[in-house]
Amino acid sequence: MDKKKTITRNACAKINLGLDVVGVRGDGYHLLRMIMQQIDLFDTLTFTVTEAQGTGEIRLIDESGLSPVGEDNLICRAVRMMKEQYDLHADVEVRLIKRIPLAAGLAGGSTDAAAAFIAIRDLLVPQVTDQELMELGVRLGADIPYCIAGGTKLSEGIGEILTELPPMPECAIVLIKPEASASTAHVYKALDALGGYHHPDIDGQIEALRAGDLRGLSERCENVLELVTGANLPVIGRIEEFLMEQGAIASRMSGSGPSVFGIFETREQAENAREAFLQTESAAGCHSFICAPVSDSGM
Repeated sequence: MDKKKTITRNACAKINLGLDVVGVRGDGYHLLRMIMQQIDLFDTLTFTVTEAQGTGEIRLIDESGLSPVGEDNLICRAVRMMKEQYDLHADVEVRLIKRIPLAAGLAGGSTDAAAAFIAIRDLLVPQVTDQELMELGVRLGADIPYCIAGGTKLSEGIGEILTELPPMPECAIVLIKPEASASTAHVYKALDALGGYHHPDIDGQIEALRAGDLRGLSERCENVLELVTGANLPVIGRIEEFLMEQGAIASRMSGSGPSVFGIFETREQAENAREAFLQTESAAGCHSFICAPVSDSGM
């Protein structure tokens, strides 16, 4: 008789409270220094493994209809890597409910892949450590180790060097994803062409986190990739300016864009700001959410 096991995991989005590019490796990968923060916007993935002498099939069903579900999907690739790495032969079915916008600078694909690494480990090879998963995951995507670890982290190297930080102080976050999109590869190439630029105060943000100082953290929020994406997509600056006018203590772009977040001290302020934004012309085609920081991995 076939033996089936099922597990459900929530895969949280992330924002970059600070993002700096500090160099380029010989292989072309950019060296980063980032403050990464998970938020409670998440995709839900349900994994069912059937342990039998089957075909070793990997089947992805996107119940929201928002993601491409072919074998190149990061979820399928993560499952395949686990099967190859640990000589697993079970059939795997994944049902995905997608909430995180695609190509948004929120690690939506990476966090789904991280959920796949964790779920297959938990179902079939529970002796495998998180560190082993992260070492495997970085081969698939630079954000995946962080998405496995979760919470509030300093991320360095290409994303594989993670340092635990104190949780982000309690706050509310308005997240807005414009209809426009940005190519990560183009953004980094254009940033390289700029030569010199101002670098964010990542160390100051770390000190503010250690002091539990939300304002000190927020006032130092900066993302060097915005020099490129913000110049190409003026809507980013317009959204940031609007959120600041509504009382945000910081508003910046996440990742390579185009998503913008605004940090508010209370949920009421955040709700009022989002409602006001939805009345503006800039809101056309945008996705908007009210979120909170997540102190550890939602998986």
